[in-house]
Amino acid sequence: MRKLMTLVLLLTVTAMSFAQKKEIKAIEKAIKNLNWADAQSAVAEADKLIGNMDDKTKANYYYVKAQALYANGAGTNDNIDKAIESLDQLKEVEASMGKFRYTKDANEMKTTMVNNFLTKANAAIGRKDYTSAASGFEKAYKMSPKDTTYLYYAASSAVTSQDYDTALNYYTELQNLGYTGIKMNYYATNKENGQEESFNDKKSRDFAVKTIKTHSNPKDEKATSKRGEITKNIALIYVSQGKDEKALAAMSDARAENPDDMGLILSEANVYLKMGNKERFKELMEEATAKDPNNAELQYNLGVLAAEGGDQEQAMAYYKKAIELDPSYVDAYTNIAVSILDGEASIVEEMNSLGMSAADNKRYDELKGKRSQIYKDAIPYLTKALELNKNNIQAAKTLMNIYSQLNDMDNYNDMKAKVEAMEAAAGGN
Repeated sequence: MRKLMTLVLLLTVTAMSFAQKKEIKAIEKAIKNLNWADAQSAVAEADKLIGNMDDKTKANYYYVKAQALYANGAGTNDNIDKAIESLDQLKEVEASMGKFRYTKDANEMKTTMVNNFLTKANAAIGRKDYTSAASGFEKAYKMSPKDTTYLYYAASSAVTSQDYDTALNYYTELQNLGYTGIKMNYYATNKENGQEESFNDKKSRDFAVKTIKTHSNPKDEKATSKRGEITKNIALIYVSQGKDEKALAAMSDARAENPDDMGLILSEANVYLKMGNKERFKELMEEATAKDPNNAELQYNLGVLAAEGGDQEQAMAYYKKAIELDPSYVDAYTNIAVSILDGEASIVEEMNSLGMSAADNKRYDELKGKRSQIYKDAIPYLTKALELNKNNIQAAKTLMNIYSQLNDMDNYNDMKAKVEAMEAAAGGN
């Protein structure tokens, strides 16, 4: 009786092994014929038998399963995620066995998948489909976890698509990984066209400069840290979710590690501004200014933040300081004009509310004079912005409209001609 039971068990195991191999063969056949629906149906059947597979069979199965689910890039997002998981399981099984029959094939498949994800993600950005771009970059990261920059791209794309929950998950993971994005960039000037070009690594750049001599003027440049941006975005997402305490905690942690990081100071100030805490915002602005008083870009950014907080007078003070430090700072001139013209709205509102009495007519004339003065005050800054940037069509259009309101037809016609020339040039490009 004991021998009979052993024989029955042997027959059962043999039958099970045959069934496993039969299902795997069915998957392989469907893959060969590019019949992904049949391949995936066979995967579903084979999944039921996986508990009885030996490691060698499992490795084979995980490989063909990944191929079936990936479907040469045509698989659903869910199936592609499962394909990535299957390749990871394959490598774990073969690592435990100490035999690597399918690991090389799996690595090659992963490389192909990563390149495909990146190609599709970049194409999605080109058509402004940032949701698809975020998914593609995230999948590339899952396939190649050492390339954390892909996760950063995924987070940035998710923010652009306003999928803040997904972006928060990505940014939090980046933060936990200690990602900074700091790396060395390598440049050299192309002798043929005179353009500065970037290289993937120092070896490639040096080869172009020293060996084939197609480039000159090698330059190494260290990329700035993305830590401040990541922390800021985490905090701002928390603010948008009404989680102000979490937002401030995120900033506090980052500031504790990098107390002199100007980006973090400005980011924290921005969070307080979003929360309506103008007093703390002002304190942080003063701290930033004290740390780097001669930085024109900083002064300009402080102006932008002050303007966002509704303090146009303070904003103009910052913009003027930026111009003092850098007289060619075109955006500062433009924004001063914007701040000046911001006062027009309340004047027009009051003008429209007046009646027809003698007192109202008198007040109307007073307001009309104030409005004209606002226009005149803005003209020098817009003129300078246009002088510094001949293609500044917004400055030109604003000047054209101002001259029209002031009934200055000579300057109006001159500016109208400039606007038409810019529009024609833009259309020709």
